[in-house]
Amino acid sequence: MASSPLQFSTPFRTLLLSSPSLRKSPRLPFHPSLFSPPLTQKTLTFSTGTRAVSGSGKFYWRAKASMAGTAKEKGKGKVEVFDSEENLSVSLAKYTADLAAKFSKEKGSFTVVLSGGSLIKSLRKLVEPPYVDAIDWSTWHVFWVDERVVPKDHDDSNYKLAFDGFLSKVPILPGNVYAINDALSAEGAADDYETCLKHLVKSNVLSVSTATGFPKFDLMLLGMGPDGHVASLFPGHPLVKENEKWVTFIKDSPKPPPERITFTFPVINSSAHIALMICGAGKAGPVHSALGNSQNSDPLPVQMVSPEGELVWFLDKDAASKL
Repeated sequence: MASSPLQFSTPFRTLLLSSPSLRKSPRLPFHPSLFSPPLTQKTLTFSTGTRAVSGSGKFYWRAKASMAGTAKEKGKGKVEVFDSEENLSVSLAKYTADLAAKFSKEKGSFTVVLSGGSLIKSLRKLVEPPYVDAIDWSTWHVFWVDERVVPKDHDDSNYKLAFDGFLSKVPILPGNVYAINDALSAEGAADDYETCLKHLVKSNVLSVSTATGFPKFDLMLLGMGPDGHVASLFPGHPLVKENEKWVTFIKDSPKPPPERITFTFPVINSSAHIALMICGAGKAGPVHSALGNSQNSDPLPVQMVSPEGELVWFLDKDAASKL
């Protein structure tokens, strides 16, 4: 069968604790708020199982025509592969900064959703020149796609991870950071966060997808676990099929801690842009399942990420090693 090329180009209720000593800091109430040089890469070509190398600086994947069609139909998105996590981080920073500038210019605000894990480390370039000084941080509104139901100063907290590695280093307005209420139960925190989002929709901080009726974030930054989970939506768990709630909770997470809250797939997939950041050989299997020829009767959660807008995969070469 003839092959067709797919180009892999490179490149109200929440409280912010305002100092690294999170629990001891005064709490502030939340109200309902290009730059880098080109990277140096080599080019790999994947052609029905064979590889070739050239020096143009972009990755290409030459796949069977049937696979190219499937990729388009399933919204597999644009795939970027990098020689190192460092280069990935540079590109992710530029991608995020460019979108922040675009939306801030168009509507005066930028709504971005964070996740936990290694994503925050990969955002480190945003807190360095030229981005830290060039970005208009006053337009940013920050949310979490999921959170562990633990105190904000707990090592398992996605809020603490983001605060220590990112939020404490940039001048985002405290009232524009929407963390979960850690004084509530899992169910209570999920209901409270959904109420917060609905209030922000009414106050025009968040827009709504005309296609789905769910909130539409400008950019959602997601990671993926070695089992293919995204947010706190795990393989085989009933929550992956939730299609009415905006925010839900889990008490039996297969990965500790067991209690979490999470956005549902209708909210995730209503996003204008989603960036999936995945590094490491331990995640190559799920990446292959999502982007390769596998036909799963029970798709992994990462395979269910299919936004109405743009999807970009940021992979290091180890995560892409099985493609």
